[in-house]
Amino acid sequence: MNVLAQAWQWLRRLLGFGPVEREVLRLQDTSGGRAADVTKELVRMEGPLVPHHRRLIVRDKRLLPDAARRTFSLGRKKVMAAGEARRLFAGTLRTKNRELRTLATDEAQLERLGLPCWRSEEELAAGLSLTVKQLRHLSTHRLREKVSHYLAFSIPRRSGGERVIHAPKKRLKRVLRQVNALLVSKLPVHPAAHGFVKGRSVKTNAEPHVGRAVVVKLDLKDFFPTVTFARVRGLLIALGYGYPVAATLAALCTEAERQRVELEGEVFHVPIGPRVCVQGAPTSPGLCNAMVKRMDARLTGLAKKLGFTYSRYADDLAFSSDDPGQVPVLINRATRIIHTEGFTVNGEKTRVMRQGTGQRIAGVTVNSVLGLSRRQRRQLRAEAHHQRTKGATPEQQAALTGRLAWLSMLNPAQAAKLKTRR
Repeated sequence: MNVLAQAWQWLRRLLGFGPVEREVLRLQDTSGGRAADVTKELVRMEGPLVPHHRRLIVRDKRLLPDAARRTFSLGRKKVMAAGEARRLFAGTLRTKNRELRTLATDEAQLERLGLPCWRSEEELAAGLSLTVKQLRHLSTHRLREKVSHYLAFSIPRRSGGERVIHAPKKRLKRVLRQVNALLVSKLPVHPAAHGFVKGRSVKTNAEPHVGRAVVVKLDLKDFFPTVTFARVRGLLIALGYGYPVAATLAALCTEAERQRVELEGEVFHVPIGPRVCVQGAPTSPGLCNAMVKRMDARLTGLAKKLGFTYSRYADDLAFSSDDPGQVPVLINRATRIIHTEGFTVNGEKTRVMRQGTGQRIAGVTVNSVLGLSRRQRRQLRAEAHHQRTKGATPEQQAALTGRLAWLSMLNPAQAAKLKTRR
């Protein structure tokens, strides 16, 4: 019986149905100089990738141990093309996590989410109207880039300092807009997110907080730069994409801060930090919204438990309630949740706004009605009167028209009073 059982197990392994083991002989105990106890590890071949999630483990059999000998063939079979192998083990796609490297596409998961099914770089390139060579040119991380794909410049922050903008050049911008339309705009986003979401705005973000006794505002520090290449890659893998496609898309949608260096008469753009979602790329807002979906869900649950209402516009988090006594508990627990999700609260921008003071969320006043504060409306009225009596340049007229249109979107009644006096 033992002989038959052993023969059956041997036959299952030969056909590729048995457990898959990976040699890890390089794992050594450097402290004692002896070999580690573990020399082999089992490769998970089925079940969910993460417990209680629907994304299943699907492996690229070409990358499994002894993959070439697990299929019947009369001669030696080529596992993959040389170009694909070089790409997979090059610096851009290289990873120490062997569990990730062999993951293939979970087509059922992508179908459930309504996302495009790209099983390989060839299919991804075709979907973006590119050749594989063009796709890899745009999605390769180089330590010495002769021609950068981005133009970096600074703009002043309203609160002081400068904000660095990375504007993708024409060809990359066209590709990123396609990625945004085909993929990023379809990523699942929590209902509490209002920034960069179709059909939502600063108005919908502020409406739930009108007329509340207390409004608490938290700010996420370095929101976009906190979403790194590795986090984008992990998000795409969790959504169902295989490792090569997820890593290529992550490289395409991120960029590192670079320094201009001249060496032997040549100019290079050298990265001085990790690849992150940069401000200026069309895909960054949608990816960041999808990245914080779980954080939004946790903060919504916390707010509901403490009697608060929660909404988020980009990196501005707003909570409101009629029970000011719960504010310290809310701030403490919300900060802990934010930190466990990999983000940081900017303590300098934390605000607790009560009735009787100006309650503003993302530039919108929410004390009793939605709109602008009395002081802001007086400034607009004075500016309109000055232009009517003294005249104005076309630029000044355009600026006033834009501010009135902004107020009209927030509160048409307030805007109508100013327009009649214009």
